[in-house]
This record gives sequence, C-alpha cells and structure tokens, in this order.
Amino acid sequence: MIYKDETILWPEGRDPDPAFCGEDDRLSVLASYGTEALSQDPELQQIADFAAKLCDVPYASVTVVERTRQVFLAQTGLNRDGTPRSDSFCAHAMLQHEPLVIEDATKDPKFSENGLVTGVMGLRFYAGFPLISSEGAPLGALCVIDTKPRPGGLTEFQAEGMAVLARSTMRRMSQLRLGQSAIAAVERREADLRDLIDSVPGIAWTSDGEGNFTYVNARWKEVTGLDAPTRVGDCRAALHPEDQDRALERLRTALSGQNLFEDEWRIRLADGEYRWVQARAVPVAREDHEVRWFGTIIDIDRAYRLSEARDLLANELSHRIKNIFAVVSGLIALRSRGMPEVKPFADDLNSAIRALGTAHDYVRPGDGRGADKLQGLLTDLLAPYEGGKGERVLISGDDVDIGARAATPLALIFHELATNAAKYGALSIEDGKVSIEIKLPCGDADEVCVFWRESSTSTQNGDSESREGFGSRMLRMAIEGQLRGSFSRSFSDEGLDVQIAFPLSSLGT
Repeated sequence: MIYKDETILWPEGRDPDPAFCGEDDRLSVLASYGTEALSQDPELQQIADFAAKLCDVPYASVTVVERTRQVFLAQTGLNRDGTPRSDSFCAHAMLQHEPLVIEDATKDPKFSENGLVTGVMGLRFYAGFPLISSEGAPLGALCVIDTKPRPGGLTEFQAEGMAVLARSTMRRMSQLRLGQSAIAAVERREADLRDLIDSVPGIAWTSDGEGNFTYVNARWKEVTGLDAPTRVGDCRAALHPEDQDRALERLRTALSGQNLFEDEWRIRLADGEYRWVQARAVPVAREDHEVRWFGTIIDIDRAYRLSEARDLLANELSHRIKNIFAVVSGLIALRSRGMPEVKPFADDLNSAIRALGTAHDYVRPGDGRGADKLQGLLTDLLAPYEGGKGERVLISGDDVDIGARAATPLALIFHELATNAAKYGALSIEDGKVSIEIKLPCGDADEVCVFWRESSTSTQNGDSESREGFGSRMLRMAIEGQLRGSFSRSFSDEGLDVQIAFPLSSLGT
C-alpha cells in the first residue's frame, strides 16, 4: 500500500485516496473492520441520530461501501440496511477531499437520474463526510439526507459538527476493529495452543475446582476410543476395574483439598488392551480465587513393566545374598570348630556378618523388614546387647528417614561401636550402659547428629581405643567416605563419648 504525506483532513490521518491501492485491497481493509459487528454498535447509532438532529433532516446514516452495495451500519429514518452501490451517493463522497454537499440533486447532472432521486424516496439534499481508514482507504461516509432542496447547504456550525461526528465515527470504528483484531489474535493463539496440545503424545485436560472438565485434548479419544469426559466419574469406563474406585477416590480427594495429585493406574485402550499410565494434576488459583486444575496422563507401561522385571530380579538376588550370608556364617562356624585359638576371631566375623544381614533386611525389596527409620535400624542392631532385662541400651531423640544406600554403612558403623563397647567399653561391664541420642537438626540445618555415650560406675579399659586400629579406620571410612560425615570421640572416667554428624542428604535414597 502507498501512503500519502498530505495535509491531515480526516479522522485517521489520511485523505481519501482512491489510487492508494486497488479495489480488492480497499475491500480487504473494509473487511478488517467487521461490518456485521459494527452494524450492531449502539454508539454508531447515536452518532447517526444526532447527525439527523444537528442538520434538521429526516434521514442520516453511517454508510460503508462494499463491492456491489452500500451498507448502513447505523441509520435514522431509512428503515433499510442498504441499497445497490449504483444508487450510492456515499460511494462518491468517500473519494472526495472535502465533504460532498448536493443542495438539489434534481439539478445535479451526476445525480439527477439516480434511483434515490427519481424513485419513491425523492432524495433532494445530500451531505456526505468521508470515512477514511488509517491506511488511506475510503470506506464510506457519514451522511445526512432530506427530501427537500436546501439552498446554501449546511450552516458553518452544522458542517463543523458533522466533521466532528465523522471523526468520532472513525475513532469508534477503529476502536472496534482493534478489539476484534485482539479477539481474533487471542482466538488464533488459543486454536494454535489447542492444536499443539492435541499433538502431544499424552492426554491433557483442564477442569474447574468442582471436577467439571473444561477441556480434554484429542489424545483421549485416540487412546481410549471414548468421548471426552465432562465429570470425574465419566473416567470410570476408561480405567481397569481393579483401579477404578481407588483412582477416582484419590482424584476427588485431591480436588476437594486442592492438593497436588499423582497416581498410577491402568487405562483401557480403544482395542481393549490395558496399559499403565501416570496421572498428575496441579491446582492453580486465579486472581478471583477461582481454582483451575491442569492435568496430564502419560503412558508409562514400558517403564512400569521393566520396573516389575527389575524388582523380580532384585528379589531373587536379595534371596541369594541372604543365603550367602548364611552359608558364609556356617562355613566360619564349621572351620573354627575344634580350634579354640581362632574362636574370638570367628565370633567377631560372624557378628559382623549378622550385622550386614540386618542391614540387608532394610534394603531388601518386597519381603524386607520395611523399616525406613534410623531408630528402627539401631534397635535391631543393638538388640543382642540388651541383656535379659533390656535396660543396657537407650535410644532417644528424633527419628530420621534412611534410604537403601545408607543402611549398609550405618549398620557397619554402629555394629563396630557396639562390638567395641562389648569388648572393651561399657557393655563389657556388668553395670555399663550405652545411650544413643539422635538430634535433628544439628549444627547446619541439613545435618543430623548421633551422640553415642558409654557410662559405668566401674573403671573402663580404654587402652585399645587409644590407637587407630582396623576397626577405627573402617569406622572413619564409612562415616567420612561413604556418608560424607564427621565424627569425634573422647574418653572420660565414666566412659566413651562419640559424636557423629551426617548430611541429611547422605541418609536419603
């Protein structure tokens, strides 16, 4: 399009310029305003009504000119929505640099034979003010009409008022076009987003806070062969019978509590096959406190079945490892039989193997102990040292979750401390006791401390602990090397004090 740099005369900063582009381009600009929406605008109707009053005429209109007809976006007294373009006075007015004023159409050579002049309407007076777009495209005119000739045309005041109304008309039309363009842009983006979401391999959905689905992407229909659900209960037909009640109840609970939702279940495909999926949904609060839910359902069948196969293998390996502990312990007992000189060593070795077996119980899949707390591990490890009344070992303080990787080094650490206490420390003396306190947090916010305190009213022999033996080196390696922790120990007349600190992250999975 070609823009002119002439004096600004009309609303959008351009003179009417019929040569700025072809008729098709002009009509394209006109189409961008959306005549259907404009024809229902009450503000344009108010402009037409006021123009008729201002000029004291029976007829007025806001007119745009299409290819074959002129359309009245708003009109006063005309009682029609348009006329053929061949009869249009506005088609001529829109091409003018000044308002088109015809005092008596019967005396104007260009319009005397016009159908609106010779026909029933009997048009005599016409004044049209061009409506020009920001591109310079002539769109139509704001006009007033009378059936009586008007010598002298409009007064200066009326002409000035009509120019103001014409500018107001174009501002309103441009405002509506901008709004329609913004709406169209949003609709295009929403359509693009829906197309994008429909193309993803997973099922995606949104719902209100009550569980009414507001959108479910096309993938649902492709996967399940079912129509998109409207309520949570509508999903039942797509779930495995064994999963239906549990899955829907958990989803309803999450919706009512506005909590993050995650679950795994089996979904029925269109061909009748069931596959494992992972469902996840998050609540999002809007400015008006309304809650919207956004969820996905992702196929995890392959990973799930692979995990099942790995669990089966892990259970088999766990069983074999447990058997190996038993075999090794039996071999030690068998080989040391009748050899009293190696019995202390054999007993120590068997004790260490039993401690490893206890630690293994905490990491065995399926049929393991199922405990995942540090206090539970300590209770099991130190049970053999309790004595008949169970008063020699006291475990107190906070409890801490432990993961599979941390169980084995923790078992070795506290087994070594217990063994030393039984040989040389408090547990080797009749009235000796061991207290273990767990403190969280300790020092740094992400650290847990364990205080091991041995006490007795009798004098203890600490000579064997005054040097760095194999057991002490193993203790240091497990604490500092495997768990990235630290430990310190000190001796007193009452016994031994050990402080161990672990990063909390070292005790996780």
